[in-house]
Amino acid sequence: MPGFTLLVHDAALAIARLGPGEAVPAWAWEGPLSAIVRTPAELSIVCPSSSVPAGVTVEGPWRALEVAGPLSFALTGVIHALSAPLAAAGISLFVVSTFDTDYLLVRAGDVEAACAALGGAGHTVRPVSSRTPAG
Repeated sequence: MPGFTLLVHDAALAIARLGPGEAVPAWAWEGPLSAIVRTPAELSIVCPSSSVPAGVTVEGPWRALEVAGPLSFALTGVIHALSAPLAAAGISLFVVSTFDTDYLLVRAGDVEAACAALGGAGHTVRPVSSRTPAG
C-alpha cells in the first residue's frame, strides 16, 4: 500500500463523555471539527477543548492528523497502515472516520513523535495550511 499524506491540524481537541440519554449540547458543534457518537452506553463528543464546560468527563488535549482524501471505500488497511507505526512508537490514538476520510487524534504532547513515526513508515506529514485545493 502506498504512503498516505496526513495534514496536521493546530486546534486542541477534547474527547468528552456524557451519559447515553443526554441531549447533544450546543457546544458539541463548535469549531471546525466535531464528531458525535451515541451508543447504548455513552455519548462521545470530539470538539475543541475550549468548548467543553467544566464538570464534563473529558480527555485531552488532542490534535488531529487528517488523511488527505477523499479515500475510496474500496481501500483496505488504511487504519492499519497508519496505526501500526504509532503503536510501535507507543503512541495511542483515537480515530474519527467521515464519508471522505479519516482523522487520527493523538495526544497533543505526542504530535511530533507521531509525525516522526508516520514519516518513518513512508507517509507524508505536513501542516494543514499546505492543503492542496481541490481542482
